[in-house]
Amino acid sequence: MTTGFVVWLTGMSGTGKTTLVNYLAPRLRQVGKNTEVLDETPLTAEFWGSIGDTKEDRVTVIRRIGMLAQMLGRNNVAVLVAAVSPYKASREENRRGIERYVEVYVDCPTDKLIERDSTGRYKKALGGEIPNFIGITEPYEPPTAPEVTIRSDTETLEEGGRKVLQSLLDLGYISGEEMRTILGEKRRTGGKKSPRGKSKPAAKGARKARPTARAARVAKAAKKVKKSAAKRKSR
Repeated sequence: MTTGFVVWLTGMSGTGKTTLVNYLAPRLRQVGKNTEVLDETPLTAEFWGSIGDTKEDRVTVIRRIGMLAQMLGRNNVAVLVAAVSPYKASREENRRGIERYVEVYVDCPTDKLIERDSTGRYKKALGGEIPNFIGITEPYEPPTAPEVTIRSDTETLEEGGRKVLQSLLDLGYISGEEMRTILGEKRRTGGKKSPRGKSKPAAKGARKARPTARAARVAKAAKKVKKSAAKRKSR
């Protein structure tokens, strides 16, 4: 039985895809998921550094990442992909080829991306220094029916991460027990707390202790009564 899956985060540069996969990865590993992060930027630089920046080149890169993700997923790896992947056709090709697939659209208005851009790439693209820049001189084609949509300009990292995890739970890719562990809601052993804050006994032996102690007190009282009665009789 295959337990792997692929979570594919798409969105314009700077929306927070890498931050989100790096948030999710340790949480999935926490519950024993063999997890791998495929980030478009380092992968492209390391494996396909000589590739260009045309539409055809981008399609090639996404197809290669998709193939790698597919291979890992079918070998029981939880794969987290962070890639701009601006074209619907490329993403749909991945969806058809990957059995357990979750598309996450990380959305953010372009003006907000320009405003918070610390790399200066948007400014350079606006100034004509970077040709074929997605969202400025080249279009980004947003998904029409992603499993998850995250607005990174209004939602926190934790909120976005929880939406992805909830989707994995709904699809049966993680269990309810794993979800509770990830969110820190797993029940602790040792008994439940009573309304006053005292621990209720969790074991049967603890419940039996009450009648045993009560019986001892009753026996002790009975012994005193018997002793008093004997004294009065002797008089």
